[in-house]
Parts: sequence; C-alpha cells; structure tokens
Amino acid sequence: MTIQEKLSRLPSVDECLKSPFGRKWLQSFARKTVLRAVREIIDSKRKEILHGASPDVTLEALSHNIDASIKKLSAYKLRPLINATGIVIHTNLGRSILSERAIDHIIETARSYSNLEYDISSGRRGKRYSNIKDIIRELTGAEDAVVVNNNAAAVLLCLETFAKGKEVIVSRGELVEIGGSFRIPEVMKASGAILREVGTTNKTHLPDYENALCGDTALLLKVHQSNYKVIGFTEEVPIEKLVKLGKEYKIPVIADLGSGCMIDLEKYGVYGEPTVQHVVSTGADIVTFSGDKLLGGPQAGLIIGKEKLIAKIQKNPMLRAMRIDKMTLASLEATFMQYLDEEKAMKEIPTLKMLTQSEGEIKRRAKRIASSLRKEISGHAEIGVIADESQAGGGSLPEISFPTFAVSLKPLKISVNELEKRLRLGEPHVIARIKDDTLIMDARTIQDEEAKILAGCVKNAFVL
Repeated sequence: MTIQEKLSRLPSVDECLKSPFGRKWLQSFARKTVLRAVREIIDSKRKEILHGASPDVTLEALSHNIDASIKKLSAYKLRPLINATGIVIHTNLGRSILSERAIDHIIETARSYSNLEYDISSGRRGKRYSNIKDIIRELTGAEDAVVVNNNAAAVLLCLETFAKGKEVIVSRGELVEIGGSFRIPEVMKASGAILREVGTTNKTHLPDYENALCGDTALLLKVHQSNYKVIGFTEEVPIEKLVKLGKEYKIPVIADLGSGCMIDLEKYGVYGEPTVQHVVSTGADIVTFSGDKLLGGPQAGLIIGKEKLIAKIQKNPMLRAMRIDKMTLASLEATFMQYLDEEKAMKEIPTLKMLTQSEGEIKRRAKRIASSLRKEISGHAEIGVIADESQAGGGSLPEISFPTFAVSLKPLKISVNELEKRLRLGEPHVIARIKDDTLIMDARTIQDEEAKILAGCVKNAFVL
C-alpha cells in the first residue's frame, strides 16, 4: 500500500465527531477540547505514515488515543500529589499543607459574599486588614500589622517605604539568597534603597554598624539566616543590641525572620529558630516573615511592628499591587486562630504536626505501608522499613535533620529509576527519592489517608 493510500484511510475530523465515539466525547467534554484532541491525534498518525509506518487508523483504534488525549487536556494542571520525600515544607510541592480549619474557612468565604472591605458595625467601607490584624496583634505582641503576597514583597515594600534613595545597613554575612533567585542585594536595588554592607562573611560586630551610620542612613536591617548556617569562627550582632543601637541614633530596625515560627519549638526538640514573639519583644520596629513556612499557613508576607511605621506602609501605593485576596486572608485568619490553643495547633496544623511527630508514630505508619505493599507486589520488589533522615525544607532549620522511618523498595524486574518515573507519572503522582539504588518513601510526609492508597499506586507502577 502506498503512502497516499494509507493517508486516504485516515478519517476526517468531521467523521470522528459524528461517530458514536465523537458524540459521547461532545456530551462529556468541551467542544474545543475534543476538536484539539482529534486534530492532534490525526496529525500524529499522518506524520507516522509519512515516515513509513503503517498505524491502525480505524475509528475504533483512533478512539483510544483520542480518548486519552481528551482526558489529559481536560485535567487540571495544578493537582494534588503524595509527598514521600520527607521534606516537610517542600518548595516545589506547594510548601505547607493547610489545616482543615483553614480549608473550611476558604470554602466558606469563597462561596459567598463577605465583609472583605466592609465595616458591618458602621455600614460603611472598611479596611481589608482589619479582619486579621487583631488576632495577629494578640498573638505576636506587635502594635499593628499588614499582609502582602509573600515575604519578598514584604521586605521590598518596607525598603521602598522607608529607605528609597537612602542607605540600609546590613551585615555582609546576612546578604542571603533563597529559592527563585531572591537575593537581599537585588531586592534592595529594586526598592531604590542603597546597600551599605558591614562586617565580613563570618564576623560582624556592633561597632561595624555604628561606624557605618551617617546622615543618609534610613534603616538597620537584620536578616535571619533561615536557609543556611555559617559554622566555626563566627560572630553576629544579636537583634537586642541592634535595636538598642537603633534607638540611640533614632534609626528604625527591621528584622527579616523569613520562616516565621510562632511556637517555641525547643520544647518539642526542635532547636535554632527564634519565635516571632521574641523578636517583637526585643523592640524591633518592623518584623517580616512568611505565611507558608513554619507558620503553616498560605503564601503571604507578614509585616508587623510599630503602629506609626505600619501606617506609613499602608499609605504606599505599592501595597495595592501586593495585597492578598480574600481566600488567602481567610486561610491566614483561620491559621492564626488555631495558635490561640498551642496544643491544638501542634496537632491540627500539618506542618507543625509533621515536624514534631514521634519516631514511633512514623515507624508505625511505615510498617503499615510496607505490610500493604507486601500483599500487593510480593515477588516484584524487596520491601523494607529503614531508619532515615527528614528535612524541614522551605529555607527553614538548615542545621537540623529529623530522625525518621521510610519504606524502601528495591525493584527486581525493572530499574529503580523506571519505578521512580512510573510513580511520578502515575495517578495520583507519588514523589519519592532514590538512595543507593533503592526507592525511598519517607513516612513522615505521607498523610494517613494517603498511606491507605499508596500500595495501589505502587502496584500500578509495576503494571501488575
């Protein structure tokens, strides 16, 4: 059969749409989606024929390809997955999981009108941040608060408000970079502020700040090294001393905390992260931190501090471009409300729960998963439960590794890389790690409801 004869057997788009398959697709999916899928599959078969292949181009054969294409095109691109990496605040996997209370408040707020900018008591226009600032003030001890879309925006807005065209003094050892190429020097440049770095990479003393003060000094900036730590011959100026210097020379002090821890985690065995409340209590004029890291809420940038300074920030036209929407506001309010009861917060906010859960609890979950897997894939992989280490992630607690337990899979009939790929591309997607030619699924970040379906995901990956 010639190429031309093969091409002539290809059904037209119209034939596909008028077939029983086509009518079924059009009843269930958008016409544009169906048309795109049909055209793409016909085009792909045409290219195969032109390259010498002889594909089956009957309507029945094509329908399988078209059906799969339609479903793929109709699926959401942003979708849930199972995080088996052991990284709790995974930057690439959405950072913190929201609590059920936060999710409920989002749904409740999103499905109806709300008092987003309406003062119910007076019947007049209200202020967006009045819905949340009271709970933030109560929990942190700050005089006032405003919220933007992330901590990078919070820092940028503060610098632009108070230091545009003026100098900001910061330790050379605190010129950090976090994910997405967010660098303090570049943010400062974008704000119009002038960077005045002092000290050295490993050591900065109080006189370094004091000697750099001049008539153009607008701010003293303290950046918490949340995603790295310099160890050895080091020294930094505590926030308390920097605040004292700022007050002496009437220069505002901004503390960029990054992670935003609201509970003293040392009592739970997690060390090295200052709390927001502590930094506020030192007298820092402004404190900024993220909403979706150790706080365990949605993506947001919190700016809290002195009432007069917050008032100036609220007058900055840039604030409107950075403000949060009602769903973020609802989620953040619910998350903060949970902190009114620390015991409940530790149990109900997923990030806190995962970071502080006991090794025994994690091991029991890993054993349950391994037991389910042995029933499903016996003979296809060596299955075990091993001790391993988890990470906080999200630029938080860089020095700490959390003892954990993981399920190990050593496939016998396919490569470990192929198994990882199949799990990653499966439904739901399972994101795991490879270590020493073994697939590792850390039970710390696998939720209880996910553990119940994980065996099925692995079974499908082996194509049993």
